[in-house]
Amino acid sequence: MSALTLQDVCYRYKNTDRDVLHSISCQFEGGTVYAIVGPSGSGKSTLLSLMAGLDTPTHGELTLDQESYKTMDLDQTRREKLSMIFQAFQLFPLLTAVENVSFPMETNGVSKRDAHRRAAELLQEVGIEVEKHRRYPANLSGGEQQRVAIARALSTGAGILLADEPTGNLDEANSIQVMDLLLHLSHASGRCVIVVTHDLELASRADKILSMRDGTLSDA
Repeated sequence: MSALTLQDVCYRYKNTDRDVLHSISCQFEGGTVYAIVGPSGSGKSTLLSLMAGLDTPTHGELTLDQESYKTMDLDQTRREKLSMIFQAFQLFPLLTAVENVSFPMETNGVSKRDAHRRAAELLQEVGIEVEKHRRYPANLSGGEQQRVAIARALSTGAGILLADEPTGNLDEANSIQVMDLLLHLSHASGRCVIVVTHDLELASRADKILSMRDGTLSDA
C-alpha cells in the first residue's frame, strides 16, 4: 500500500514574505480516506498542489513510498502512482466515457483494445452501466461524470488519489454516493484517498479528518 509523507513542509508565494503553509508534518497511508477541511484561503488547495507535485515547497520534503519528490520524475509519478480527481470533472468533451477512461492507459503505452476493455471494467466498478459507456460527458448527469472521472483516476493503477472538492458540483445524494464509492475503493484495494472539501457532513464520512487553518494542519 502506498504512503505519502510530508516532513516540515512550508510554502511561500514567490516575491512575497507571507508563508502560506507552516511546518506541516504528517503521513497519509493506504487503505484510508482522509478529509482535509478548512475555510477558504487556509491553504488546502496549495497543500494538495504540493502533494500532486505541481508545485515545490519552500522548505521541507515530501516522499511517496519512501522516495523523495526531489529525486523522482514527477510527470511519470502522476502517470503511474498518483491521480487527481477534480470538482469540475475535467473530462474530454469530445471523448466518450470509455474513451476518457482509456486515455491515460493509452498514453502509458497500453494497446487501445486492452485499454478499452479495462476502461469498461472500471466504469462498471464505479456504477456506470454498459449502455452509458459510449455516451459523451454532456449526455451524463453530474454524478455520472464524476464517477467517470474517478474511473479515469483509477485507470493508471495509482495508489494515491487526490480529490479537490470532488462533490462541489453535486447534489447531496450524489455527494454521498461519490464519498461512499471513494471509501469502498480505498478499503477494498488499499488505496490512499485524500479529499479536500468544505462540506463538513461529507468529511464526517471519512476515516480521518484533518483541519487546515492559517496554513497549519492538525487533527480535527
